[in-house]
Amino acid sequence: MTTFMLTDTTAGKISAQLTHLRHQMGAPAIGMVLTLVVVSEERHQYDALRAATEAAREHPSRIIVVIKREEEEPIRLDAELRIGENTPGEVVVLRLYGELTEHADSVVSPLLLPDTPVVAWWPGAAPDAPSKDAIGALAQRRITDAKGFDDGGVKSLVIRAKGYARGDTDLAWARLTPWRSLLAAAFDQPVGKVRKGVVEAAAGHPSAPLLAAWLSERLGVPIKVTESSGPGLTAVRLQLGEGELAVVRTDARLAALSRPGQPDRNVALARRQTSELMAEELRRLDTDEIYEAAVKRFARTYKG
Repeated sequence: MTTFMLTDTTAGKISAQLTHLRHQMGAPAIGMVLTLVVVSEERHQYDALRAATEAAREHPSRIIVVIKREEEEPIRLDAELRIGENTPGEVVVLRLYGELTEHADSVVSPLLLPDTPVVAWWPGAAPDAPSKDAIGALAQRRITDAKGFDDGGVKSLVIRAKGYARGDTDLAWARLTPWRSLLAAAFDQPVGKVRKGVVEAAAGHPSAPLLAAWLSERLGVPIKVTESSGPGLTAVRLQLGEGELAVVRTDARLAALSRPGQPDRNVALARRQTSELMAEELRRLDTDEIYEAAVKRFARTYKG
C-alpha cells in the first residue's frame, strides 16, 4: 500500500495526486462502485475507517473520511491518501481547519467518483436531518448510527426519525436483520393470531423500539419495550391465543426459539461487527421501504 501526505492543500491537488498514484500503481478507478463519505470525529476515525475498509472488500469504493478539526485555526486542508493491494479501492482522509469546517461539501464534491452512487456515513454524531446536511445532500444513501451517540442512542434515533427522508437509514436497523429474519421464519408455519408482545433489551438500546415498531406495523398489535439486564437485545415474546412464541438470546451467538406445541430449539443469532453492518447497507442503494414504515411508526408512537 502507498500512503501519500499532502499538507495545506486543495481538492484539485488531491484529485491530481490520486490520478498520479493510480497510474503509478496500475490501479484504475474503473473497478470502484461507489464513493463512501465518512464524516467522523478524530476519536472515532480509526475504527470507522477500519470498518469502512473491510466493507469495501465487498464493495470496492473511494472512501473519503472527513474530520473537522479546530474552527479557530487558520483555514487549512490536510490530506492522507492510501492506495494499493491492501486497500480495496482508495482512501482519502481529509482534515479541515478554520472556516473550511463549515464548507466540507466544497472539498468533498470534486473528489466524488463520477457516475457512481454516493453514500454518507456518520459513525458518531450526525445532523438532525441528514438529508438537509451539506454532505448528506450529495448522497443517495445516508447512514447514521444511534448507538454511536454519546447521549444513549434512543433520543438520537427519535430526532432522526422525525427528520427522516427517503434514503436515510441507521445501523440500529441493520443490527435487527438476524432478529427480523428469525421472527419471519417462525411464522412460516401457522402459529395463530398474535395478541400482543414485548421486546426486552438493555436500557436505552436504540434497536429495541425499532424492532417493536416493525413488529407492531407488521402484526397490527401493540408491542411494548421493557428493560432487561442486556447486553443489547435479549428477547422477543409474542402472546398467542394458545401460548407464546419467544426468541430469547442466551449469549452473543445463540438464541432459543420456542413455539406452542413444538420443542424449543437453539438458533444462531450472533452479534455482528460494524463492518458487516456497513457491508449489508451498501448492498442496496435505493430506499429501504420496510425501514421507512418502521421508523415512521416509531416517530409517531414513541413516548420516551
